[in-house]
This record gives sequence, structure tokens and C-alpha cells, in this order.
Amino acid sequence: MTKKNLKKKTVSLVLGSGGARGMAHIGVIRWLEENNYEIKSISGCSIGSFIGGAYAAGKLDAVEKLSRKIVKSDIVKILDFSWGDGGLFKGEKLIKEMVKIFGETDIKDLSIPYTAVATDIEAEKEVWINSGSLFGAIRASISLPLFFTPFEYKGTKLIDGGVLNPVPIAPTFNDDTDLIVAVNLGGPKNIIKEKTTSKKNEKNSFFYDSISELMHSFQKESNSLGMYDVADKAFDTMQSAIARQKIAAYPPDILIEIARDACGTLDFDNASEMIELGYKKAQEVFK
Repeated sequence: MTKKNLKKKTVSLVLGSGGARGMAHIGVIRWLEENNYEIKSISGCSIGSFIGGAYAAGKLDAVEKLSRKIVKSDIVKILDFSWGDGGLFKGEKLIKEMVKIFGETDIKDLSIPYTAVATDIEAEKEVWINSGSLFGAIRASISLPLFFTPFEYKGTKLIDGGVLNPVPIAPTFNDDTDLIVAVNLGGPKNIIKEKTTSKKNEKNSFFYDSISELMHSFQKESNSLGMYDVADKAFDTMQSAIARQKIAAYPPDILIEIARDACGTLDFDNASEMIELGYKKAQEVFK
């Protein structure tokens, strides 16, 4: 019996937060599609909500094609500065670019159940968004503290879901599927870098280079960590610790881990390498 004739195993896919490393989610999805797995629901956080939303809306091909062409200057163009409003960037240009690709989309019209996880900063609790505007859900879920301004949703200010739950497995608990597959972008660091990882260190990341002059005013010594470096490392450390706790408490059937130093948080010009890494890691875990 050929692989095409085999009954597909159904999957609840959990896509974690981790910035540009989230391009690995595309590679994981591609491997599942090619190996007789059917994704029946998606729970996503931050970049996971974006990639998951693109898949559910049938726009993953367009997102992958665009992401493989991204260079540093492309991302600089969509960073709209916000002075004194809770974050460095408003995120409005980013949403406009997303709308150009997807059009206006409502979550209820997606092909599969979808949940984006954000954080209510005042109530200190998770917020699961599974209705309304897809872009509103994604914008809330990707509101990385310090970088993007909080997003107002139904009168509540929301920030990145990774603050409380970087690998949101809980929304899939009631799914009638064969497997829960979770992708954690905060995996152990690589001692020896793989070929698919970034050729640049964090100090030379796109974001650091792009706004280094702005950040320089916050540095005391030329060889010290800049404001971005400290914030980036702190958030990654926090998310990795929380992710380990969540996974230990609610282990998925299959866990795919991407090293947290695979690339810088905002190094989206490494998309092709991250997609290939995600595909490779899925293949290793399943086989």
C-alpha cells in the first residue's frame, strides 16, 4: 500500500514563540504534509500565531515565498517607531503588509480551528483568541514587550503570549485528533552550530544593526551589551524556562525543539535556513 493510500494521522499542531526562529514552523508543516499527517487544529503564540494563521487561511505558500526573499532593508521599512507609547514600534505597517497578503480574514472562516494566545498585562493571565479578526489576534499575540506597543482587544491591552505560555498546548486538550505535536523554539543551545543556523552572531543581527545608533545612548561601554541585547536575552531566557515547565506539566505526544540560538529573534533574513532546519528537526523526531 502506498503512502498516499494510507489513512492520514490527524494532528493538533502547537506552534511556539521565538521570533525569526518561527520560520522553522513552516518546515515542520511541510514535513507533516509530505508524510501523511493532517493538521486538524492549530494553537499558536507570537510568531506561531502568524505562521499558524497563514496555514489555516491557505496562505502559507505566499508567506513562505515572501519570507525566503526577505533582506534586512525590507524589514527596516516596516518598523514604524512609536515614542513613549509602551513600545519602540507600533506595528501598524506590519499589519498593513499582512493584509496585503491575506486580505481581511475572520477566524470563523478559516479552514481549521485556530487559537492565538496573548497575555492580558493588567490581569496577568492568558487570553485565547479564537474568534474575530485574524489580524487582530496575530497582532495581539506578537506584541513583544519593549519592541511592539500593546494591542487593544475588547477594551483590554494585550501583549505577546510568550510572556506566560511560549508553547500553548492547553487549547488543544479537547481536540479529537491522533497526536498533539508541539514546536518549541526555546530548545537547548547548540554547542556546535549546524550549517542551517545563522552565520551572524546576535551582536551583528539585523535589528541591532538597524537601530544601533538609537540604542547606543543606552550603552555605558562600547564592549557592553546594548539595550536590545539585554532585552532579547532576558526574554529568551524567560520563555525557555517557562516552556520547560509547561512541557513538563503537559507533555505533547511529539515535541520538536529548535535551539534558541539558531538565529537572532529578529533575523528574519535567515528565513530559508530556519525553514530547512524545521523540516530537518521534524524528520529526526518522527523517524
